[in-house]
Amino acid sequence: MGIKVQDLYVNYGEKEVIKGVNLQIEDGHVVTVIGPNGSGKSTILKSISRCLKPVKGKVYLDDENIYTINTKKVAQKLAILPQVKNVSSDVVVEELVSYGRYPHLGFGKKLKKEDLEIVDWAIEKTGLKDLRKRFVATLSGGERQRAWIAMSLAQKPKILLLDEPTTFLDISYQLEVLELIKELNQTLNLTVVMVLHDLNQAARYSDEIFVIKDGKLSKSGCPEDIINASLLKDVFRIEADIYEDSINNCPYFIPKKINKVVN
Repeated sequence: MGIKVQDLYVNYGEKEVIKGVNLQIEDGHVVTVIGPNGSGKSTILKSISRCLKPVKGKVYLDDENIYTINTKKVAQKLAILPQVKNVSSDVVVEELVSYGRYPHLGFGKKLKKEDLEIVDWAIEKTGLKDLRKRFVATLSGGERQRAWIAMSLAQKPKILLLDEPTTFLDISYQLEVLELIKELNQTLNLTVVMVLHDLNQAARYSDEIFVIKDGKLSKSGCPEDIINASLLKDVFRIEADIYEDSINNCPYFIPKKINKVVN
């Protein structure tokens, strides 16, 4: 069933940002949303997660209108990691991860044995066992991102939304986080929808790519259909050579030239 976005329009004040977008995200897929800066990528993610209410259109979660579903029920099925994440400096890793259990807690919000076991599982799954007593503020960028992903896993969602999960990370941590996302998708059948800026990484780690341009869906398809010279030129103003990565079975490109905007 997954997620279905139907005729979506979203405004920021008087400005129309998303203009009639239709999307279908299947269960168990890794989907990446790409597009130029300001095209509306993050806005779509916020609308899917109910953080933004559309002016028009609907978002369906497992065939139910997400805006009519109980908030707690939504949080049990869907987790989102925004670009900006704040936590008190005195919070340790295992406490942060335990916050993911809150949508499942009853009256009094007290963690039970089952909740603690799920927290342990999420910490183990994200490779944070030796860091569980560390303050989140003292972690490296990659470790901190894994801690936030562990918190989302503790929600036990079927869908994970990630808004630019590799931003501000150096290349080794970027790959570490993306490999973790790939593993979680494969071992847990976790549906992942993420926004990425790096198109080669999107090609490598995605089953399907949605291209957003000027608030509209420009194209969607598998990486082989998306990473081509025509699209790179039309959407990103890049002239590039396209190659085949035989190890990861995906295309990649090397830019040759950037075409400047002529006013």
